[in-house]
Amino acid sequence: METVIKQSGKTQVFKDKANKVMGISLEDAKLTKSYLSVAFLAILLGGLLGLLQGLNRAGMLELPAWLNYYQVLTAHGLLLVVVLSAFFTIGYFYAGLSHTLGGLLPKVRKMAWIGFWMKIFGFVLAVIPILMNEASVMYTFYPPMAASPIFYIGLVFIVLGVWMCAFGAFINVASWRKRNPGKHIPILSFFATAVFVLLFFGSIPVAIEVFTIIPWAFGWVETINVMVARTLFWAFGHTLVNIWYLTAVSAWYVIVPKIIGGRRWNDLLTRIVVIALVIMNITGGFHHQIIDPGISEPVKYMHVFMSLAIGFPSLMTAYAMFAVFERTARKKGGRGLVGWYKKLPWGDVRFLAPFIAMAAFIPAGAGGIVQSTNQLNQVVHNTMWVVGHFHLTLGMSVVMTFFGISYWLIPYVSKRVLTPQINKLGIIQTIIWTIGMIIMSGAMHWVGLLGSPRRTSYSTYFDNATALSWDPYLFFLAIGGTLLMIGVLMQVYAVFNLMFFAPKGNTEFPVAEVEEDEAPTPRWTERWGLWIVCMIVLVGMAYVIPLVDFIVNAPPGSPPYKTW
Repeated sequence: METVIKQSGKTQVFKDKANKVMGISLEDAKLTKSYLSVAFLAILLGGLLGLLQGLNRAGMLELPAWLNYYQVLTAHGLLLVVVLSAFFTIGYFYAGLSHTLGGLLPKVRKMAWIGFWMKIFGFVLAVIPILMNEASVMYTFYPPMAASPIFYIGLVFIVLGVWMCAFGAFINVASWRKRNPGKHIPILSFFATAVFVLLFFGSIPVAIEVFTIIPWAFGWVETINVMVARTLFWAFGHTLVNIWYLTAVSAWYVIVPKIIGGRRWNDLLTRIVVIALVIMNITGGFHHQIIDPGISEPVKYMHVFMSLAIGFPSLMTAYAMFAVFERTARKKGGRGLVGWYKKLPWGDVRFLAPFIAMAAFIPAGAGGIVQSTNQLNQVVHNTMWVVGHFHLTLGMSVVMTFFGISYWLIPYVSKRVLTPQINKLGIIQTIIWTIGMIIMSGAMHWVGLLGSPRRTSYSTYFDNATALSWDPYLFFLAIGGTLLMIGVLMQVYAVFNLMFFAPKGNTEFPVAEVEEDEAPTPRWTERWGLWIVCMIVLVGMAYVIPLVDFIVNAPPGSPPYKTW
């Protein structure tokens, strides 16, 4: 037995070395390419639906009778919020796990494929009732509106598929730690562990919600506790936004410094940022329900405080990134108070796209603070402002980082190279996307301040003067949406060109090293059991008392409503 263990250890060491020399294995590469292909097909279809939605919202396009605005809105949200984000995140981090941990274990790869097909099956189940106009409940699918039960069953399979991938990642990391006692988890795998912890624990509330909705949607029970369902949804929805953010942050900390020819920020502080985001993430969901009745003010205040607390690691990230940029540029000869910016590789799309994404998070984060403040939220809640904020955070800070990642990750897994022509196309695409998102998101923010509601199709409200005053801003919304669709087409072309047609060659997986004189990182950063316990304690503080109150002092409940 001892001989077999030693032989297995030698085999794994050989695999680790081979992986570093030869790049990702064909099996691991196929897995990541499959996930990324689905992600970019989702943005293609979701972008088209978004264009239809924007043109209709501006009063410039009348949708056919068989495809109404709310079907388009629901499908658009599902494709981009659930499919794009989940498939890209998993494909990206599984490639990172493979690269930094010496390859994926065969059983982990199998679990990832099972998760892949479970999510695809669930997505198909969810789309069918949307196409049949039986599930126009939008991305925020909580009661009292009710979809076909098939829609919710599809969501169950999507969640189960995510859990399968999360546990696969945990198994791979645990196996590496067992083989490498006393060593720190490689930083990208550390980020991956954090994201999969949040994906698992953050999706538990929505799984509970969906399992309570299914009997209600089938008609087996007459009513449902709306407050409990909404609360469970936003415990998940609030976390999901920060999962995308943490995925983007991993590239900012680990990948971008390597691309610009520098070293990454302090390893200890980077891991503290990750731990803080994990511990404080799930709490804060009630700030999405800030004007809901039935929730006490102290509870809302506590959640607002926890939401704003996430701003602390975000500010640490802002400082860290610009410190890395300046330090690297000055080593390359940059001079002056701001002149060192000239030494950054602005002509490299792998840097330009995530840099603009970082810059966009400044106004996006400020908008989040607005919506977490009770008095200001009263003004913008359920207006187009919220939609503009959402597109600024997801469409700029997150998706543009995903785009930047794709220009090196897809050549890496495809054993091809980024050509100057595709890099130039990526620069143009980045500029078009940025202009389009600024125009569209800016128009949404402004028209929201003027009172234009979210979640509604175009209406002049019987030629009301206030509603008619929104039209010029909605026109700019349509212009921005059109530019974004052009950007989508360019990005999808670049992705599949890099995957199948670019010249063969080896592309580096760019993981930056720490500074040479950096102090060792303490071992306590690896105590994931402790951080998860801290997270659970905070979740208990935030949710146990209000949820018990909603259940014990429950209102009569609501029957299902179909408003379309």
